[in-house]
Amino acid sequence: MAKDLLFELGTEEIPARFMAPALRQMKELLEAGLKELRLDYSTLNVYGTPRRLALLVKELAEQQSDLAEEVKGPSIKAAYDGDGNPTKAVLGFARGQGVQVEDLVVQETPTGKYVFATKRNAGQSAEAVLPDMLTSIVHKLYFPKPMRWGDSDLKFARPIRWIAALLGNEVLKITIGDIKADRFSRSHRFLGSGVVELASPQEYIQKLKENYCIVDQEERKELIWEQITAVAAENRGKVHKDEKLLEEVTQLLEYPTALCGSFEEKYLALPQELLITPMREHQRYFPVFKEDGSLLPKFITVRNGLEKHIDIVTAGNEKVLRARLADAEFFYTEDLKKNLEDNVAKLDTIVFHEKLGSLGDKVKRVEKLARYIGTQLGFSAEELNATSRAAFLAKADLVSNVVYEFPELQGIMGEYYARHAGEEEAVAVAIREHYLPRFAGDELPATKIGMALSIADKLDSIVGFFGMDIQPTGSQDPYALRRQALGIVHTVLNRDLEISLSKMVEESDQLLTEQVDFIHSPEKTLGDLLAFFKQRMENVLSEAGVRYDVINAVLAGQLDNLDVANQKAVALSAFRETEEFRQLITGFKRAANLAKNATHSQVKEELLSDPAETQLYQEFQKVKKAADSLLQAKDYQKALTMIGELRTVIDVFFTAVMVMVEDEEIKENRLALLKQIADYVKNIADLSQLVD
Repeated sequence: MAKDLLFELGTEEIPARFMAPALRQMKELLEAGLKELRLDYSTLNVYGTPRRLALLVKELAEQQSDLAEEVKGPSIKAAYDGDGNPTKAVLGFARGQGVQVEDLVVQETPTGKYVFATKRNAGQSAEAVLPDMLTSIVHKLYFPKPMRWGDSDLKFARPIRWIAALLGNEVLKITIGDIKADRFSRSHRFLGSGVVELASPQEYIQKLKENYCIVDQEERKELIWEQITAVAAENRGKVHKDEKLLEEVTQLLEYPTALCGSFEEKYLALPQELLITPMREHQRYFPVFKEDGSLLPKFITVRNGLEKHIDIVTAGNEKVLRARLADAEFFYTEDLKKNLEDNVAKLDTIVFHEKLGSLGDKVKRVEKLARYIGTQLGFSAEELNATSRAAFLAKADLVSNVVYEFPELQGIMGEYYARHAGEEEAVAVAIREHYLPRFAGDELPATKIGMALSIADKLDSIVGFFGMDIQPTGSQDPYALRRQALGIVHTVLNRDLEISLSKMVEESDQLLTEQVDFIHSPEKTLGDLLAFFKQRMENVLSEAGVRYDVINAVLAGQLDNLDVANQKAVALSAFRETEEFRQLITGFKRAANLAKNATHSQVKEELLSDPAETQLYQEFQKVKKAADSLLQAKDYQKALTMIGELRTVIDVFFTAVMVMVEDEEIKENRLALLKQIADYVKNIADLSQLVD
């Protein structure tokens, strides 16, 4: 027999950002718990609203499956005497396991023959074992800021107000804090019957829905989006799908009703982002757009309730937004009364980090570093001057009125203010782009100056913190150094920027040490940072679908040029699938392994006595000459294919020639030949890291 299980924790309103992680944890903990308890089931789902977290398991076994466990006992020599009689050791073992001596079996193990007992534990009822497991789930749930209430030691996201726990038609005996489980849930806070009695778990979703609470968050999300798009269409507009905002709104309410409000058209004269940010970030409104992408003077929000008195709710939302937009207009107008350049001097009074100086200090470093990067990328004199100017103004909007009120608009407002001040378009765009990418999947800087400035700004922070021995540890990365490093990697790879990472780090280190006293030496900082960026490269290549052994082969040496490493990974991935690779790899690995014994790579032709080694040497010189030009052109796949032509002569060499001969001079010469070949291929990748 099987029964359904319902476990619902009723709480005060849980913050929306806590909900998705909590539901994920609950599901994982329940899956693991039921597996450990040996309770089978058909389906398991988790549900959540601001006032509840719920688990619903269909067709859960009423009884644990029996457990048969093999326990290893003494060796057969210790278990029985010379006459085959059981010793005290085996008698004690059998008694301890609750079995008869005659039920013991002898099994062969890697260390000899031992006796084993099969210990059988009868399964208990689900009703008996579930309460402790469900209680433990509640205590194991992690929240960023848990609360305590009353005189209980229990910590949770918000105070627990009720517990509904049903196995079939019966209430489970569970007590958490001072709350005992029952068969009662709660409706929408202001709608429905208040208390909702449940005869069985099967009633849960439907009865709550009848009481204006849609507990299935996916159903709620789908309904919200349908309503939003329908309301937008009714108002001759459309809404861009914003998954983050949609998820947040879904977790803020239990029974959605979308509505459309409006604001004065005069505010459309403000920068679009200055309207969208208060709507989306502060009020959780969805902006409404025309077909051409421009804003309509409308917004859509979702109330937690019915359409009754919707006009009053709409007016209230319009009033709140009107005040926000009036503030935005005032701050923007005040900011335009002075040039962006006038703000730069104020950056000297703002601390970037107590060990790394002020924001003004950072701007000076970034300006020089961005110009250095531009020089390495072949910028013209005009582009270098624009790079310096963009770096000089990049942080100036941080002290503007708008960015002080709406920090999300840093860089964006800088672009508007730079245009208003008559700066070059390339300078204005670079100010915005230097913050990109801001998060995983975000857009990348598109202009040359924006790329140089973005890399310089991020690298200055990374080098500075590493030089001060402030590095990410485990899950702790308070200065987002991993994100910034990934931003550099993605920018370099996606924009095909061929530039030396180590030289950029060294330049940044030098600029920083002119202003601050580093804890670490430049060599230590460089080594740590190259290893740090290598980890980021591994992640990026792995996410792109590159095999782990290809990544190991390409990144086996020192990482310097990120884009070149990426090109090599792509080329090696393709070469790995060819017949040439399969024929070459065995012989090459043997050559590489022997080459480790070489003391040098200087081959003396006069010592090449066997035709097979002479042929290998001569063929390698031909291949090397042809492959050199391919490597120069960074055509790594063709270069690998060219090297693959050595497969036949390598096989002949190993068939005909004994490398490790007694004649020391000949042996060293043959090892040197193999080392030459191995070292040359390592210019692309260490093929010995590849798995056949």
